Amino acid sequence: MSLNGKYSLGILLTFVLLAVVMMYTFPLIGFITGIRSLTAVSFFFTRMVFWIVLGLVILYSHYIEKSSITLWKDKKYSVAFYVGSVICLYFICAFGSGFLNLLIKMATQEKTSGKLIQMHSIFKNNYFLIIFTCLTAGVVEESLMRGYIQTRIEKIYKSPFLGIAVSSVLFGILHSTYGTIVQVVGPLFIGIVFAVFYKRYSNIKIIIMCHFLYDFVSLMMMNFIDIKHLSAFLPL
Repeated sequence: MSLNGKYSLGILLTFVLLAVVMMYTFPLIGFITGIRSLTAVSFFFTRMVFWIVLGLVILYSHYIEKSSITLWKDKKYSVAFYVGSVICLYFICAFGSGFLNLLIKMATQEKTSGKLIQMHSIFKNNYFLIIFTCLTAGVVEESLMRGYIQTRIEKIYKSPFLGIAVSSVLFGILHSTYGTIVQVVGPLFIGIVFAVFYKRYSNIKIIIMCHFLYDFVSLMMMNFIDIKHLSAFLPL
C-alpha cells in the first residue's frame, strides 16, 4: 500500500473510532458496569476511551505510516505569542460560535440538548472531572482532528483548503451526537478557526490550550449559571 493509501486508511479508521466512541461507549459501559444513567463515573470512563483511541492512532502512525501523529513540526514562538494567541482564539471562538448559535436558536426555537442538561448535573462542583474532560477534549480532539486528519488530507490532495474543510466538517459531525443543530454549527465554526490558525502558524500546542480553555470556562460557568442561559456558549 502506498503512503497516501496508508494515510487514507488512517483517516478513515480515526473517524470511525471516534464516531463509535461518541455513539456506543456509554451504552457499552452501562452494559458492563450496570450503570444505566449518566454519572460522573461512567462519564469518566468514556473520556478514558478517547485516550485509548489517541494511543491507537499514535501506534498506527508510528508503525504503519512510519511518521509522527502530526506531519507538521511545531514552530517555536515566544511566551507572549502563546498567551496572546490563546486569548484571541478564545474570544473569536466564544463570540463567533455564540452569535451563530443564537441565530439558530431564534430561527429554529431549538431546545437545549438533553445530553448537555444531563451533563450539567454531573459536572456540578466536580472540578476533577471538569479538568480531566477539558484536558481530554483539548489533547485528544486536536491531536486527531487537526494534527492527524488535517495534515494528511492536505498531504494526500495537496490542498490546504481541503485539509481545513474536511477536518472542520468531521469535527462538527462528531458533535451531532448531542442531538442539536447548535452543537454541530458551533464546533464546525470553531473547527474552521482552529484549522486556519494551525495551517498559518503550525503549532498544535496553542490549539490544544485554547480548546482546553474554551471548555473549562464553559463548564465552570455551568456551575454557577443555569445551562438554559448558556445555550450559546456550550463546551465542545
